[in-house]
Amino acid sequence: MSRYRTHFTTELGPDLVGQRVRVAGWVARRRDHGGIAFLDIRDGKGIVQVVVDPARLPQVDDLRMEYTVTIEGEVTARPEGTVNPDLVTGEIEVQASHLEILSPSEPLPFMLDDRTDIDERLRLQYRYLDLRRPRMAANLRARSRATAAIRRALDDLGFLEVETPTLIRSTPEGARDMLVPSRLRQGSFYALPQSPQLFKQLLMIAGVERYFQIARCYRDEDFRADRQVEFTQLDLEGSFWEAEDVQAAIEAALVAATRELRGVEIPTPFPRLSWHEAMERYGTDKPDIRFGMEIVDLSDIFASTEFGVFASALANGGTIRGINAGQRTLSRAEADALVERAKQLGGKGLVWMQVEADGSLRSPVAKFLSETEATGLKERLGAVAGDVLLIAADRWKTALEVLGGLRNDLGRPKNHDELAFLWVTDFPMFEEDDDGTLTFSHHPFTMPQDVEAMQRSPQTALAHAYDVVLNGVELGSGSIRIHDPETQQKVFDILGIDRESAERRFGWFLEALRYGTPPHGGFAFGIDRLVMVLQNEASIREVMPFPKTQTGVDPLTSAPAPVDEAQLVELGIQLRPEVAAALAQAEAQAGE
Repeated sequence: MSRYRTHFTTELGPDLVGQRVRVAGWVARRRDHGGIAFLDIRDGKGIVQVVVDPARLPQVDDLRMEYTVTIEGEVTARPEGTVNPDLVTGEIEVQASHLEILSPSEPLPFMLDDRTDIDERLRLQYRYLDLRRPRMAANLRARSRATAAIRRALDDLGFLEVETPTLIRSTPEGARDMLVPSRLRQGSFYALPQSPQLFKQLLMIAGVERYFQIARCYRDEDFRADRQVEFTQLDLEGSFWEAEDVQAAIEAALVAATRELRGVEIPTPFPRLSWHEAMERYGTDKPDIRFGMEIVDLSDIFASTEFGVFASALANGGTIRGINAGQRTLSRAEADALVERAKQLGGKGLVWMQVEADGSLRSPVAKFLSETEATGLKERLGAVAGDVLLIAADRWKTALEVLGGLRNDLGRPKNHDELAFLWVTDFPMFEEDDDGTLTFSHHPFTMPQDVEAMQRSPQTALAHAYDVVLNGVELGSGSIRIHDPETQQKVFDILGIDRESAERRFGWFLEALRYGTPPHGGFAFGIDRLVMVLQNEASIREVMPFPKTQTGVDPLTSAPAPVDEAQLVELGIQLRPEVAAALAQAEAQAGE
Protein backbone atom coordinates (compact mmCIF):
# COMPACT_ATOMS: atom_id res chain seq x y z
CA MET A 1 0.00 0.00 0.00
CA SER A 2 2.23 2.81 1.31
CA ARG A 3 5.07 3.37 3.72
CA TYR A 4 2.46 3.77 6.47
CA ARG A 5 0.64 0.45 6.09
CA THR A 6 0.64 -2.84 4.24
CA HIS A 7 -2.70 -4.04 5.62
CA PHE A 8 -5.85 -2.73 7.21
CA THR A 9 -6.35 -4.14 10.69
CA THR A 10 -9.23 -6.44 9.70
CA GLU A 11 -7.06 -8.04 7.01
CA LEU A 12 -4.80 -9.49 9.69
CA GLY A 13 -5.55 -13.06 10.75
CA PRO A 14 -4.01 -16.44 11.57
CA ASP A 15 -3.03 -16.92 7.91
CA LEU A 16 -0.48 -14.10 8.29
CA VAL A 17 1.21 -15.44 11.43
CA GLY A 18 4.99 -15.10 11.00
CA GLN A 19 4.75 -12.32 8.41
CA ARG A 20 5.90 -8.73 8.87
CA VAL A 21 3.22 -6.09 8.40
CA ARG A 22 2.73 -2.36 8.87
CA VAL A 23 -0.48 -0.93 10.31
CA ALA A 24 -1.50 2.71 10.76
CA GLY A 25 -4.21 4.34 12.80
CA TRP A 26 -5.09 5.82 16.17
CA VAL A 27 -4.21 4.66 19.68
CA ALA A 28 -7.65 3.67 20.96
CA ARG A 29 -6.42 2.16 24.22
CA ARG A 30 -3.18 1.47 26.10
CA ARG A 31 -2.51 -1.08 28.83
CA ASP A 32 0.79 -1.77 30.62
CA HIS A 33 1.45 -5.23 32.07
CA GLY A 34 4.77 -6.45 33.42
CA GLY A 35 6.78 -3.80 31.63
CA ILE A 36 5.12 -4.52 28.28
CA ALA A 37 2.68 -2.08 26.59
CA PHE A 38 -0.42 -3.39 24.85
CA LEU A 39 -1.94 -0.96 22.33
CA ASP A 40 -5.33 -1.17 20.60
CA ILE A 41 -4.68 0.41 17.21
CA ARG A 42 -7.85 1.49 15.39
CA ASP A 43 -8.15 2.31 11.70
CA GLY A 44 -11.16 2.82 9.45
CA LYS A 45 -11.85 -0.92 9.36
CA GLY A 46 -11.36 -2.16 12.91
CA ILE A 47 -8.91 -2.74 15.77
CA VAL A 48 -5.81 -4.87 16.26
CA GLN A 49 -3.75 -5.41 19.40
CA VAL A 50 -0.09 -4.42 19.18
CA VAL A 51 2.50 -5.53 21.75
CA VAL A 52 5.39 -3.08 22.37
CA ASP A 53 8.50 -3.53 24.50
CA PRO A 54 9.43 -0.06 25.86
CA ALA A 55 13.04 -1.20 26.22
CA ARG A 56 13.24 -1.56 22.42
CA LEU A 57 10.83 1.25 21.48
CA PRO A 58 10.96 3.86 24.28
CA GLN A 59 8.80 6.31 22.31
CA VAL A 60 5.81 4.19 23.32
CA ASP A 61 5.95 5.99 26.68
CA ASP A 62 4.98 9.21 24.90
CA LEU A 63 1.80 7.75 23.46
CA ARG A 64 -1.60 9.02 24.58
CA MET A 65 -5.13 8.25 23.42
CA GLU A 66 -5.83 9.15 19.79
CA TYR A 67 -2.19 9.71 18.84
CA THR A 68 -1.77 8.78 15.17
CA VAL A 69 0.90 6.15 14.59
CA THR A 70 2.34 3.71 12.11
CA ILE A 71 3.72 0.45 13.46
CA GLU A 72 5.68 -2.36 11.86
CA GLY A 73 5.99 -5.80 13.34
CA GLU A 74 5.40 -9.53 13.12
CA VAL A 75 1.96 -11.13 13.28
CA THR A 76 1.86 -13.72 16.05
CA ALA A 77 -0.87 -15.93 17.51
CA ARG A 78 -2.18 -14.74 20.84
CA PRO A 79 -1.14 -16.88 23.81
CA GLU A 80 -3.63 -19.51 24.97
CA GLY A 81 -6.40 -17.99 27.06
CA THR A 82 -6.01 -14.46 25.65
CA VAL A 83 -8.04 -14.82 22.43
CA ASN A 84 -10.71 -12.10 22.11
CA PRO A 85 -13.77 -13.50 20.27
CA ASP A 86 -15.35 -10.03 20.07
CA LEU A 87 -12.66 -8.79 17.66
CA VAL A 88 -12.18 -9.84 14.03
CA THR A 89 -8.45 -9.80 14.84
CA GLY A 90 -8.93 -11.44 18.24
CA GLU A 91 -6.81 -14.50 17.46
CA ILE A 92 -3.62 -12.59 16.65
CA GLU A 93 -1.52 -9.62 17.72
CA VAL A 94 1.38 -7.68 16.24
CA GLN A 95 4.78 -7.73 17.95
CA ALA A 96 6.09 -4.23 17.20
CA SER A 97 9.63 -3.70 15.91
CA HIS A 98 9.12 -0.12 14.67
CA LEU A 99 6.84 2.65 15.93
CA GLU A 100 6.51 6.14 14.52
CA ILE A 101 4.31 8.88 15.96
CA LEU A 102 2.75 10.65 12.99
CA SER A 103 0.63 13.15 14.93
CA PRO A 104 -0.05 13.80 18.62
CA SER A 105 -3.48 14.55 20.04
CA GLU A 106 -4.73 17.15 22.47
CA PRO A 107 -6.59 15.84 25.55
CA LEU A 108 -10.01 14.64 24.37
CA PRO A 109 -13.21 16.59 25.14
CA PHE A 110 -14.96 13.25 25.70
CA MET A 111 -14.15 9.55 25.68
CA LEU A 112 -14.41 7.90 22.28
CA ASP A 113 -16.29 4.81 23.37
CA ASP A 114 -19.94 3.82 23.35
CA ARG A 115 -20.17 3.49 27.12
CA THR A 116 -20.18 7.22 27.79
CA ASP A 117 -23.33 9.37 27.50
CA ILE A 118 -22.25 12.63 25.84
CA ASP A 119 -24.22 15.83 25.33
CA GLU A 120 -25.28 15.97 21.67
CA ARG A 121 -24.19 19.57 21.16
CA LEU A 122 -20.68 18.69 22.37
CA ARG A 123 -20.65 15.66 20.07
CA LEU A 124 -21.61 17.83 17.08
CA GLN A 125 -19.04 20.49 18.01
CA TYR A 126 -16.34 17.79 17.79
CA ARG A 127 -18.08 15.67 15.17
CA TYR A 128 -14.75 14.59 13.64
CA LEU A 129 -14.00 12.91 16.99
CA ASP A 130 -17.56 11.64 17.47
CA LEU A 131 -17.32 9.83 14.13
CA ARG A 132 -14.36 7.83 15.48
CA ARG A 133 -16.61 6.22 18.10
CA PRO A 134 -17.45 2.59 17.20
CA ARG A 135 -21.20 3.11 16.88
CA MET A 136 -20.89 6.24 14.75
CA ALA A 137 -18.17 4.73 12.56
CA ALA A 138 -20.40 1.70 12.03
CA ASN A 139 -23.32 3.95 11.06
CA LEU A 140 -21.14 5.80 8.55
CA ARG A 141 -20.00 2.54 6.99
CA ALA A 142 -23.59 1.26 6.93
CA ARG A 143 -24.76 4.36 5.10
CA SER A 144 -22.11 3.87 2.44
CA ARG A 145 -22.95 0.18 2.04
CA ALA A 146 -26.66 0.96 1.76
CA THR A 147 -26.19 3.54 -1.01
CA ALA A 148 -23.83 1.19 -2.86
CA ALA A 149 -26.41 -1.62 -2.68
CA ILE A 150 -29.14 0.72 -3.95
CA ARG A 151 -26.96 1.80 -6.86
CA ARG A 152 -26.22 -1.81 -7.80
CA ALA A 153 -29.91 -2.74 -7.68
CA LEU A 154 -30.97 0.14 -9.91
CA ASP A 155 -28.09 -0.41 -12.32
CA ASP A 156 -29.28 -4.00 -12.72
CA LEU A 157 -32.74 -2.60 -13.60
CA GLY A 158 -31.31 -0.41 -16.36
CA PHE A 159 -31.45 2.97 -14.63
CA LEU A 160 -29.23 5.84 -15.70
CA GLU A 161 -27.69 7.94 -12.92
CA VAL A 162 -28.01 11.63 -13.78
CA GLU A 163 -27.21 14.72 -11.69
CA THR A 164 -29.59 17.66 -11.67
CA PRO A 165 -28.89 21.31 -10.72
CA THR A 166 -28.70 22.55 -7.14
CA LEU A 167 -29.23 26.20 -8.07
CA ILE A 168 -32.74 26.44 -9.50
CA ARG A 169 -35.78 28.68 -9.70
CA SER A 170 -38.00 28.78 -6.60
CA THR A 171 -40.98 26.43 -7.00
CA PRO A 172 -43.65 25.36 -4.48
CA GLU A 173 -43.09 21.85 -3.12
CA GLY A 174 -44.56 21.89 0.36
CA ALA A 175 -41.95 23.76 2.40
CA ARG A 176 -40.13 27.10 2.34
CA ASP A 177 -37.28 27.27 -0.14
CA MET A 178 -33.68 27.88 0.90
CA LEU A 179 -32.76 30.96 -1.16
CA VAL A 180 -29.35 31.93 -2.60
CA PRO A 181 -28.88 35.55 -3.76
CA SER A 182 -27.32 36.19 -7.17
CA ARG A 183 -24.36 38.59 -7.28
CA LEU A 184 -24.59 39.13 -11.03
CA ARG A 185 -28.36 39.64 -11.02
CA GLN A 186 -28.92 41.58 -7.85
CA GLY A 187 -32.40 41.31 -6.42
CA SER A 188 -32.85 37.86 -7.97
CA PHE A 189 -32.43 34.58 -6.17
CA TYR A 190 -31.71 30.95 -6.82
CA ALA A 191 -33.41 28.32 -4.69
CA LEU A 192 -31.78 25.15 -3.45
CA PRO A 193 -33.93 22.20 -4.58
CA GLN A 194 -36.42 20.66 -2.19
CA SER A 195 -36.24 17.75 -4.60
CA PRO A 196 -35.22 17.31 -8.27
CA GLN A 197 -38.94 17.05 -9.10
CA LEU A 198 -39.25 19.14 -12.26
CA PHE A 199 -35.83 18.23 -13.61
CA LYS A 200 -36.45 14.51 -13.39
CA GLN A 201 -39.69 15.07 -15.27
CA LEU A 202 -37.69 16.95 -17.90
CA LEU A 203 -35.41 13.91 -18.17
CA MET A 204 -38.45 11.82 -19.01
CA ILE A 205 -39.33 14.28 -21.77
CA ALA A 206 -35.68 14.02 -22.86
CA GLY A 207 -36.09 10.27 -23.42
CA VAL A 208 -33.96 9.02 -20.52
CA GLU A 209 -36.83 6.69 -19.51
CA ARG A 210 -35.19 5.37 -16.31
CA TYR A 211 -33.39 7.92 -14.14
CA PHE A 212 -32.06 7.85 -10.59
CA GLN A 213 -29.92 10.06 -8.40
CA ILE A 214 -28.63 10.05 -4.84
CA ALA A 215 -29.73 13.67 -4.47
CA ARG A 216 -28.93 16.36 -1.92
CA CYS A 217 -32.10 18.28 -1.03
CA TYR A 218 -32.94 21.32 1.11
CA ARG A 219 -36.10 22.36 2.96
CA ASP A 220 -36.51 25.31 5.30
CA GLU A 221 -38.85 23.67 7.78
CA ASP A 222 -39.09 22.86 11.46
CA PHE A 223 -36.76 20.20 12.81
CA ARG A 224 -37.80 16.81 14.17
CA ALA A 225 -35.95 13.61 15.00
CA ASP A 226 -36.28 12.46 11.37
CA ARG A 227 -35.93 15.84 9.61
CA GLN A 228 -33.11 18.26 8.74
CA VAL A 229 -32.80 21.33 6.52
CA GLU A 230 -30.46 19.38 4.24
CA PHE A 231 -30.78 15.70 3.60
CA THR A 232 -30.06 12.97 1.05
CA GLN A 233 -32.64 10.97 -0.85
CA LEU A 234 -32.85 8.36 -3.55
CA ASP A 235 -34.72 10.00 -6.40
CA LEU A 236 -35.97 8.01 -9.39
CA GLU A 237 -38.35 8.36 -12.32
CA GLY A 238 -39.53 6.13 -15.15
CA SER A 239 -41.40 6.65 -18.42
CA PHE A 240 -44.44 4.67 -19.60
CA TRP A 241 -44.91 3.55 -16.01
CA GLU A 242 -47.91 2.98 -13.82
CA ALA A 243 -47.84 3.00 -10.02
CA GLU A 244 -46.98 -0.70 -9.81
CA ASP A 245 -43.84 -0.16 -11.90
CA VAL A 246 -42.61 2.62 -9.62
CA GLN A 247 -43.31 0.57 -6.53
CA ALA A 248 -41.48 -2.48 -7.90
CA ALA A 249 -38.35 -0.40 -8.55
CA ILE A 250 -38.45 1.14 -5.07
CA GLU A 251 -38.99 -2.27 -3.48
CA ALA A 252 -35.91 -3.59 -5.30
CA ALA A 253 -33.81 -0.72 -3.89
CA LEU A 254 -35.15 -1.14 -0.34
CA VAL A 255 -34.76 -4.91 -0.39
CA ALA A 256 -31.14 -4.52 -1.54
CA ALA A 257 -30.30 -2.02 1.21
CA THR A 258 -31.99 -4.17 3.87
CA ARG A 259 -30.19 -7.30 2.70
CA GLU A 260 -26.87 -5.44 2.86
CA LEU A 261 -27.35 -4.01 6.37
CA ARG A 262 -29.54 -6.61 8.07
CA GLY A 263 -28.74 -9.76 6.14
CA VAL A 264 -32.44 -10.58 5.75
CA GLU A 265 -34.61 -10.97 2.67
CA ILE A 266 -37.74 -8.82 2.77
CA PRO A 267 -40.65 -10.43 0.88
CA THR A 268 -42.23 -8.47 -1.94
CA PRO A 269 -44.60 -7.02 -2.87
CA PHE A 270 -44.97 -5.02 0.34
CA PRO A 271 -48.43 -4.93 1.96
CA ARG A 272 -50.69 -2.09 0.78
CA LEU A 273 -53.24 0.08 2.54
CA SER A 274 -55.22 2.93 1.07
CA TRP A 275 -54.80 6.29 2.81
CA HIS A 276 -58.40 6.08 4.04
CA GLU A 277 -57.95 2.59 5.49
CA ALA A 278 -54.67 3.59 7.17
CA MET A 279 -56.41 6.52 8.82
CA GLU A 280 -59.42 4.43 9.85
CA ARG A 281 -57.37 1.65 11.42
CA TYR A 282 -54.28 3.44 12.68
CA GLY A 283 -55.08 7.16 12.81
CA THR A 284 -52.08 8.13 10.67
CA ASP A 285 -50.92 7.93 7.06
CA LYS A 286 -47.64 6.38 8.23
CA PRO A 287 -48.82 3.53 10.44
CA ASP A 288 -46.60 1.18 12.37
CA ILE A 289 -48.19 -2.20 11.63
CA ARG A 290 -45.90 -4.21 13.94
CA PHE A 291 -48.52 -4.13 16.71
CA GLY A 292 -52.30 -4.15 16.97
CA MET A 293 -54.31 -1.73 19.12
CA GLU A 294 -56.29 -0.75 16.02
CA ILE A 295 -58.92 2.00 16.08
CA VAL A 296 -62.55 0.87 16.14
CA ASP A 297 -65.70 2.80 15.13
CA LEU A 298 -68.10 3.05 18.08
CA SER A 299 -70.50 5.62 16.63
CA ASP A 300 -73.40 3.20 16.13
CA ILE A 301 -73.16 1.95 19.72
CA PHE A 302 -73.75 5.49 20.99
CA ALA A 303 -76.23 6.58 18.31
CA SER A 304 -78.94 7.15 20.93
CA THR A 305 -76.69 8.00 23.86
CA GLU A 306 -77.68 10.45 26.55
CA PHE A 307 -74.07 11.23 27.38
CA GLY A 308 -73.71 14.83 26.22
CA VAL A 309 -70.13 14.73 24.93
CA PHE A 310 -70.82 11.75 22.67
CA ALA A 311 -74.24 13.00 21.58
CA SER A 312 -72.87 16.45 20.69
CA ALA A 313 -70.02 15.00 18.61
CA LEU A 314 -72.45 12.87 16.58
CA ALA A 315 -74.95 15.71 16.18
CA ASN A 316 -72.21 17.89 14.70
CA GLY A 317 -71.27 15.30 12.08
CA GLY A 318 -68.40 13.85 14.09
CA THR A 319 -67.54 10.33 15.10
CA ILE A 320 -66.79 8.23 18.19
CA ARG A 321 -63.73 6.01 17.96
CA GLY A 322 -61.85 3.88 20.48
CA ILE A 323 -58.84 1.68 21.07
CA ASN A 324 -58.17 -1.11 23.52
CA ALA A 325 -54.85 -0.11 25.10
CA GLY A 326 -54.45 -3.56 26.62
CA GLN A 327 -53.63 -4.79 30.08
CA ARG A 328 -52.43 -2.00 32.34
CA THR A 329 -53.30 -0.47 35.68
CA LEU A 330 -54.28 3.15 35.14
CA SER A 331 -53.82 5.54 38.05
CA ARG A 332 -55.70 8.82 38.11
CA ALA A 333 -52.46 10.73 37.44
CA GLU A 334 -51.74 8.53 34.43
CA ALA A 335 -55.30 9.00 33.19
CA ASP A 336 -54.99 12.77 33.51
CA ALA A 337 -51.71 12.63 31.57
CA LEU A 338 -53.46 10.73 28.75
CA VAL A 339 -56.20 13.36 28.61
CA GLU A 340 -53.58 16.11 28.41
CA ARG A 341 -51.73 14.22 25.68
CA ALA A 342 -54.98 13.92 23.69
CA LYS A 343 -55.35 17.71 23.86
CA GLN A 344 -51.76 18.13 22.64
CA LEU A 345 -52.68 15.93 19.67
CA GLY A 346 -55.52 18.30 18.76
CA GLY A 347 -58.49 16.75 20.54
CA LYS A 348 -60.95 18.41 22.90
CA GLY A 349 -60.34 15.68 25.46
CA LEU A 350 -60.38 11.94 26.00
CA VAL A 351 -62.62 9.39 27.70
CA TRP A 352 -60.76 6.60 29.53
CA MET A 353 -62.16 3.44 31.09
CA GLN A 354 -60.60 0.67 33.14
CA VAL A 355 -62.30 -2.74 32.94
CA GLU A 356 -62.53 -4.05 36.49
CA ALA A 357 -62.32 -7.69 37.60
CA ASP A 358 -66.12 -7.97 37.75
CA GLY A 359 -66.49 -6.55 34.22
CA SER A 360 -67.66 -3.12 35.33
CA LEU A 361 -66.12 0.05 33.92
CA ARG A 362 -64.20 2.44 36.16
CA SER A 363 -64.37 5.88 34.59
CA PRO A 364 -65.63 9.40 35.38
CA VAL A 365 -68.22 8.91 32.61
CA ALA A 366 -69.27 5.32 33.37
CA LYS A 367 -72.41 6.50 35.19
CA PHE A 368 -73.62 8.25 32.02
CA LEU A 369 -73.61 5.06 29.92
CA SER A 370 -76.47 2.65 29.68
CA GLU A 371 -75.90 -1.04 30.30
CA THR A 372 -76.41 -1.70 26.59
CA GLU A 373 -73.80 0.89 25.66
CA ALA A 374 -71.28 -0.45 28.20
CA THR A 375 -71.79 -4.03 26.99
CA GLY A 376 -71.58 -3.04 23.32
CA LEU A 377 -68.43 -1.03 23.97
CA LYS A 378 -66.63 -3.94 25.64
CA GLU A 379 -67.71 -6.40 22.94
CA ARG A 380 -66.66 -4.09 20.08
CA LEU A 381 -63.22 -3.47 21.63
CA GLY A 382 -62.74 -7.09 22.72
CA ALA A 383 -62.24 -5.90 26.29
CA VAL A 384 -61.52 -8.18 29.25
CA ALA A 385 -60.74 -7.48 32.90
CA GLY A 386 -57.63 -5.35 33.26
CA ASP A 387 -57.90 -3.64 29.86
CA VAL A 388 -57.79 0.14 29.46
CA LEU A 389 -60.14 1.62 26.84
CA LEU A 390 -59.59 5.04 25.30
CA ILE A 391 -62.35 6.87 23.41
CA ALA A 392 -62.28 10.06 21.33
CA ALA A 393 -65.42 11.88 20.20
CA ASP A 394 -64.62 14.56 17.64
CA ARG A 395 -64.43 15.34 13.95
CA TRP A 396 -63.43 12.31 11.87
CA LYS A 397 -59.80 13.22 11.25
CA THR A 398 -59.23 14.70 14.71
CA ALA A 399 -60.59 11.67 16.55
CA LEU A 400 -58.46 9.33 14.44
CA GLU A 401 -55.28 11.39 14.82
CA VAL A 402 -55.71 11.61 18.60
CA LEU A 403 -56.12 7.86 18.95
CA GLY A 404 -53.35 7.24 16.42
CA GLY A 405 -50.97 9.32 18.49
CA LEU A 406 -51.96 7.58 21.72
CA ARG A 407 -51.66 4.21 20.02
CA ASN A 408 -48.04 5.00 19.12
CA ASP A 409 -47.30 6.35 22.60
CA LEU A 410 -48.61 3.24 24.33
CA GLY A 411 -47.85 0.38 21.98
CA ARG A 412 -45.02 1.23 19.61
CA PRO A 413 -41.89 -0.95 20.02
CA LYS A 414 -38.88 0.94 21.37
CA ASN A 415 -36.51 -0.48 18.77
CA HIS A 416 -36.45 -1.52 15.12
CA ASP A 417 -35.49 -5.18 15.56
CA GLU A 418 -38.53 -6.18 13.49
CA LEU A 419 -39.01 -4.59 10.06
CA ALA A 420 -42.46 -3.93 8.58
CA PHE A 421 -42.55 -2.21 5.19
CA LEU A 422 -45.88 -0.88 3.91
CA TRP A 423 -47.27 1.02 0.93
CA VAL A 424 -49.92 3.65 1.63
CA THR A 425 -51.80 4.47 -1.58
CA ASP A 426 -54.70 6.55 -2.93
CA PHE A 427 -53.92 9.77 -1.11
CA PRO A 428 -56.28 12.75 -1.35
CA MET A 429 -55.37 15.03 -4.22
CA PHE A 430 -55.78 18.15 -2.07
CA GLU A 431 -55.93 19.08 1.59
CA GLU A 432 -57.32 22.09 3.39
CA ASP A 433 -54.84 24.79 4.39
CA ASP A 434 -55.04 26.75 7.64
CA ASP A 435 -56.99 29.53 5.93
CA GLY A 436 -59.56 27.13 4.46
CA THR A 437 -58.18 27.15 0.91
CA LEU A 438 -57.10 23.99 -0.87
CA THR A 439 -53.45 23.10 -1.28
CA PHE A 440 -51.78 20.07 -2.82
CA SER A 441 -51.18 16.97 -0.70
CA HIS A 442 -47.95 15.82 -2.38
CA HIS A 443 -47.01 18.41 -4.99
CA PRO A 444 -48.94 20.24 -7.76
CA PHE A 445 -47.64 17.94 -10.53
CA THR A 446 -49.39 14.80 -9.25
CA MET A 447 -51.86 13.09 -11.58
CA PRO A 448 -55.46 12.90 -10.29
CA GLN A 449 -57.13 9.50 -10.54
CA ASP A 450 -60.17 11.05 -12.26
CA VAL A 451 -59.87 14.53 -13.78
CA GLU A 452 -63.61 15.10 -14.13
CA ALA A 453 -64.33 13.93 -10.59
CA MET A 454 -61.56 16.24 -9.36
CA GLN A 455 -63.21 19.23 -11.05
CA ARG A 456 -66.63 18.33 -9.64
CA SER A 457 -65.43 17.74 -6.08
CA PRO A 458 -61.80 18.68 -5.38
CA GLN A 459 -62.22 17.97 -1.67
CA THR A 460 -62.81 14.26 -2.31
CA ALA A 461 -60.51 13.78 -5.32
CA LEU A 462 -57.90 11.05 -5.09
CA ALA A 463 -54.38 11.20 -6.49
CA HIS A 464 -52.13 8.61 -8.12
CA ALA A 465 -49.85 9.09 -5.09
CA TYR A 466 -48.23 6.64 -2.71
CA ASP A 467 -45.88 6.58 0.29
CA VAL A 468 -43.60 3.85 1.56
CA VAL A 469 -43.53 3.43 5.33
CA LEU A 470 -41.17 1.40 7.53
CA ASN A 471 -42.03 0.82 11.20
CA GLY A 472 -44.16 3.95 11.30
CA VAL A 473 -41.48 6.11 9.63
CA GLU A 474 -42.42 7.66 6.31
CA LEU A 475 -39.41 6.88 4.12
CA GLY A 476 -40.68 8.77 1.10
CA SER A 477 -43.39 9.66 -1.37
CA GLY A 478 -44.10 9.33 -5.05
CA SER A 479 -46.76 9.65 -7.69
CA ILE A 480 -47.71 9.32 -11.30
CA ARG A 481 -47.09 12.76 -12.81
CA ILE A 482 -49.25 14.95 -14.99
CA HIS A 483 -47.96 14.74 -18.57
CA ASP A 484 -50.70 16.83 -20.23
CA PRO A 485 -50.52 20.69 -20.04
CA GLU A 486 -54.31 21.08 -19.90
CA THR A 487 -54.68 18.67 -16.99
CA GLN A 488 -51.87 20.52 -15.28
CA GLN A 489 -53.73 23.80 -15.68
CA LYS A 490 -56.93 22.27 -14.28
CA VAL A 491 -54.99 21.41 -11.13
CA PHE A 492 -53.54 24.92 -11.03
CA ASP A 493 -57.04 26.36 -11.35
CA ILE A 494 -58.19 24.49 -8.24
CA LEU A 495 -55.09 25.72 -6.41
CA GLY A 496 -55.88 29.29 -7.43
CA ILE A 497 -52.99 29.56 -9.91
CA ASP A 498 -54.28 31.20 -13.09
CA ARG A 499 -52.65 30.75 -16.51
CA GLU A 500 -50.70 33.99 -16.26
CA SER A 501 -49.31 33.06 -12.84
CA ALA A 502 -48.57 29.53 -13.99
CA GLU A 503 -46.62 30.80 -17.00
CA ARG A 504 -44.69 33.21 -14.81
CA ARG A 505 -43.77 30.58 -12.25
CA PHE A 506 -43.55 27.40 -14.32
CA GLY A 507 -43.51 28.57 -17.94
CA TRP A 508 -40.20 26.86 -18.71
CA PHE A 509 -41.61 23.56 -17.46
CA LEU A 510 -45.07 23.91 -19.04
CA GLU A 511 -43.39 24.63 -22.35
CA ALA A 512 -41.53 21.32 -22.12
CA LEU A 513 -44.79 19.42 -21.53
CA ARG A 514 -45.93 20.47 -25.01
CA TYR A 515 -43.22 18.43 -26.77
CA GLY A 516 -44.41 14.84 -26.62
CA THR A 517 -44.26 14.08 -22.90
CA PRO A 518 -44.54 10.36 -22.09
CA PRO A 519 -46.66 9.17 -19.16
CA HIS A 520 -44.26 8.89 -16.24
CA GLY A 521 -44.03 8.45 -12.52
CA GLY A 522 -41.45 8.37 -9.80
CA PHE A 523 -40.53 8.34 -6.18
CA ALA A 524 -38.01 9.59 -3.62
CA PHE A 525 -37.12 8.19 -0.22
CA GLY A 526 -34.77 9.46 2.46
CA ILE A 527 -31.46 7.64 2.69
CA ASP A 528 -31.00 9.08 6.18
CA ARG A 529 -34.35 7.77 7.43
CA LEU A 530 -33.82 4.32 5.92
CA VAL A 531 -30.38 3.89 7.45
CA MET A 532 -31.68 5.28 10.76
CA VAL A 533 -34.24 2.46 11.01
CA LEU A 534 -31.95 -0.27 9.70
CA GLN A 535 -29.26 0.77 12.19
CA ASN A 536 -31.82 0.84 15.01
CA GLU A 537 -31.26 4.52 15.75
CA ALA A 538 -33.87 6.97 17.06
CA SER A 539 -32.70 10.02 15.10
CA ILE A 540 -31.35 10.66 11.61
CA ARG A 541 -28.64 12.80 13.20
CA GLU A 542 -26.99 9.54 14.27
CA VAL A 543 -26.50 8.42 10.66
CA MET A 544 -25.66 11.77 9.04
CA PRO A 545 -21.97 12.74 8.94
CA PHE A 546 -22.41 16.42 9.82
CA PRO A 547 -25.99 17.22 10.90
CA LYS A 548 -27.44 20.35 12.46
CA THR A 549 -29.01 20.52 15.91
CA GLN A 550 -32.80 20.57 16.31
CA THR A 551 -32.62 24.39 16.14
CA GLY A 552 -30.77 24.38 12.81
CA VAL A 553 -27.36 25.28 14.27
CA ASP A 554 -24.07 23.65 13.33
CA PRO A 555 -21.94 23.66 16.53
CA LEU A 556 -18.88 22.62 14.50
CA THR A 557 -18.75 25.67 12.20
CA SER A 558 -21.13 27.96 14.14
CA ALA A 559 -23.39 28.21 11.10
CA PRO A 560 -25.60 30.04 10.37
CA ALA A 561 -23.54 33.16 11.03
CA PRO A 562 -23.51 36.83 9.94
CA VAL A 563 -21.40 37.75 6.91
CA ASP A 564 -19.26 40.81 6.23
CA GLU A 565 -21.02 43.99 5.17
CA ALA A 566 -18.90 43.98 1.98
CA GLN A 567 -20.42 40.62 0.99
CA LEU A 568 -23.94 41.98 1.46
CA VAL A 569 -23.15 45.09 -0.58
CA GLU A 570 -21.76 42.92 -3.37
CA LEU A 571 -25.02 40.97 -3.41
CA GLY A 572 -27.19 44.10 -3.28
CA ILE A 573 -28.62 43.13 0.12
CA GLN A 574 -29.28 45.43 3.04
CA LEU A 575 -30.44 44.09 6.38
CA ARG A 576 -33.51 45.60 8.00
CA PRO A 577 -32.45 48.09 10.70
CA GLU A 578 -33.85 45.99 13.55
CA VAL A 579 -32.05 42.87 12.27
CA ALA A 580 -28.75 44.77 11.88
CA ALA A 581 -29.12 46.19 15.40
CA ALA A 582 -29.81 42.76 16.89
CA LEU A 583 -26.73 41.31 15.17
CA ALA A 584 -24.55 44.19 16.38
CA GLN A 585 -25.78 43.67 19.93
CA ALA A 586 -25.11 39.92 19.73
CA GLU A 587 -21.56 40.53 18.45
CA ALA A 588 -20.90 43.04 21.24
CA GLN A 589 -22.07 40.56 23.88
CA ALA A 590 -19.92 37.83 22.34
CA GLY A 591 -16.91 40.18 22.48
CA GLU A 592 -17.45 40.75 26.19
